[in-house]
Amino acid sequence: MSQARTPQASARGVAAVVAGAGTLLITRWPVAAVGIAALVVSWQSLFGGSRAEQAAINRLEALVLWTESLRDTVAAHASLERVIPASTRTAPPLMQAPLTRLAGQLHSHMPMDRALQGLANDLNDPSADLVIAALILNTRRRGDQLAGVLSGLAESARQELSTRTRISQGRAGLRRGVQIMVAITIAFAGYLAVFSREYVEPYASVTGQIVLVVVLGMFGAGFAWMRRLAMTPDTARFLATPGTQPSDEEIRLVATLTRSPRTEALRLIGSGTTTPPGPSRAPDDRRGS
Repeated sequence: MSQARTPQASARGVAAVVAGAGTLLITRWPVAAVGIAALVVSWQSLFGGSRAEQAAINRLEALVLWTESLRDTVAAHASLERVIPASTRTAPPLMQAPLTRLAGQLHSHMPMDRALQGLANDLNDPSADLVIAALILNTRRRGDQLAGVLSGLAESARQELSTRTRISQGRAGLRRGVQIMVAITIAFAGYLAVFSREYVEPYASVTGQIVLVVVLGMFGAGFAWMRRLAMTPDTARFLATPGTQPSDEEIRLVATLTRSPRTEALRLIGSGTTTPPGPSRAPDDRRGS
């Protein structure tokens, strides 16, 4: 199924065609023209990523501020049924839309745990899953240690935020260095192709074009490798989205962390599945408790 082209993708496509045509006109090398066009198209995916990283950092910062606000309010012995809808007014802008949706669901008498599961799906973040799992457990068990749990989660999230910020700053310098290196390489090759034609004349032959394919392939592999080093591996969520089936390891992990039976861990994950009754399931429940 084809996806709608965005204006940015269309602009990159036009720029790639122009750059490829200009390279072919100057050098008469089809391999170089294809390579330059491919570089223009893939420039953002190879050397970009800073916007996505910053967006993830902003979401984590908003989650930390909201968690700290909840902790302070819960510490004053306020109930979650009142605290969470009230937090919509003071929440960071990135949290406003999902919290407004949550408040509307609570106003329509949706159970708190189901509404919180919907909030987790809206946020779609592993760090948010930890906070929301603590809230879901509190709504089901009515413990009095929620403020302490939220305080620990907020502190952990702040440490993660600091680490992500430092890593992002280091990667920004690496990206700039790679971009400068690529620009200098292209400028030097263009200078040779225009002003030292006799030096690069061997590339005009069929054998030279084959050699150029190998050279450009090595450059492309190096760029892809650097891009892979600069990527942050995705952390899997443990509060499942609708229609997904949690693995046995995820169920055991949640059961161990929450000290609850396997059936309760399944309900907490929110997979929408139920454990069939019968003696064959009893051993699993004992292991998860």
